[in-house]
Amino acid sequence: MRILVTGSAGHLGEALMRTLRESEHDCVGIDLLASAYTGMQGSIVDRDFVRNAMRGVDAVLHAATLHKPHVATHRRQDFIDVNLTGTLNLLEAAADVRVDAFVFTSTTSAFGRALTPPPGEPAAWLTEDVVPVPKNIYGVTKVAAENLCELAHRDTGMPCLVLRTSRFFPEEDDQPAVREAREDANNKANEFLYRRVDIEDVVDAHRLAIARARELGFARYIVSATTPFTRDDLARLRSDAPAVVRRHVPDYAAEYARRGWTMFEGIDRVYDNAKARAELGWRPKVDFARVIARLRESGDIRSPLARAVGAKGYHR
Repeated sequence: MRILVTGSAGHLGEALMRTLRESEHDCVGIDLLASAYTGMQGSIVDRDFVRNAMRGVDAVLHAATLHKPHVATHRRQDFIDVNLTGTLNLLEAAADVRVDAFVFTSTTSAFGRALTPPPGEPAAWLTEDVVPVPKNIYGVTKVAAENLCELAHRDTGMPCLVLRTSRFFPEEDDQPAVREAREDANNKANEFLYRRVDIEDVVDAHRLAIARARELGFARYIVSATTPFTRDDLARLRSDAPAVVRRHVPDYAAEYARRGWTMFEGIDRVYDNAKARAELGWRPKVDFARVIARLRESGDIRSPLARAVGAKGYHR
């Protein structure tokens, strides 16, 4: 199978290319930036470039995007061009060559204002049934691009799956208050309870999506580490997260104390990956308990793939 990977110079794109190159598949990476994993350099906004890259392709993994941090540095029109027009170009070119699978990397940020309940309310339990309420141009364009995928499936029959990934980037949080409250590794470890996923597991979800796309047709999936929490925890999670975490993962407290780390006082949302596990057969390896084990074993919560890809910052 020949697989086209967009955004091959980025975090996920490189991780996909690294993994696919070790498989039986032929793969080609495209990106604005040159890299060891970019076979064709150009923009997905360029229809001719996209159609040329799509020749002989059997499946598409569309990871190229402008991200949330770009909201501060790019125009809204840039988001429309890359996240919407670029996705449309890829969908139309993929439909023309009748690919077996089109997998779109979306984001849990698409939920937007649905993520944070009003003060005093329990934490939000996020499934694919929750209606997104985007709060910035990034979220608006990602939701619209998801809808383009659904439209392409309805109009052409092309199998299109949407993976709403939670945080997997290695950069520090973009909110100063979060950065100042705890060291970065502490923040990221906490997030594995409810809003983070290891990039190795994200790659596995994309590979499974290719394999299951024909059977599934169109669907959206949350791709986040499996949470230890249940819906019964939501009220107390908002007001006393450490107590809830101690009940589910009791050995975390000693490891955190040894490092001088702290748990978030409250958690306002939980991503539920049950649908992805049930329908894709996805089995994420890294959850909060595994993070604690890694801290004891090596002090590094990252998988080998996450360490290999490293930090990249964001495209200018």
